[in-house]
Amino acid sequence: MVKIGLERIDMQEGITVEALLDSGATGLVMSSEFARKQGFKLKKLERPMQVRNVNGSFNKKGPIENTVEVNIYYQGHRERTEIDMIGGQKWSVILGMPWLAHHNPEINWRTGEVKMTRCPEECGKQWRLVQGKLGWEKQKEEEAKEEAEKRKEEKEKKKKQKRGRTVEVRKIAEDWEI
Repeated sequence: MVKIGLERIDMQEGITVEALLDSGATGLVMSSEFARKQGFKLKKLERPMQVRNVNGSFNKKGPIENTVEVNIYYQGHRERTEIDMIGGQKWSVILGMPWLAHHNPEINWRTGEVKMTRCPEECGKQWRLVQGKLGWEKQKEEEAKEEAEKRKEEKEKKKKQKRGRTVEVRKIAEDWEI
């Protein structure tokens, strides 16, 4: 189990939840009871999808009829995705094989440690648990500060490069006695 952040897209509010990593699950799944309790906006599927349990039987609570669109935050990455809703689940969220294959986390099965060392670039470095303000507000402030610092550093770097070229041009001009 891993602690993840889930952001409701429609409300831009986040919650923290424990998710089960399950290489036997063929998708990303959220308990319909959990989704309703947390106020996630449901998106109706055009056609329901039948779901089979591990033992091959059909899910007693019926097919998947809805999904929810969320941002998932875990150890420095963010991903916008749709999660299938299914009834009668013990777990609030299950991150199955598609998620595991995409992110290819390093998992230490003895300690339960999960590291996102092989995560694709598009995941970014965006989620950090913070105290004080709401995590999402604090995160956005920190990201804005980081972006401003990056812009300032790049501006300084360009100035140095320009100065360096100016010095080179002067040196060439002196060498050529121009």
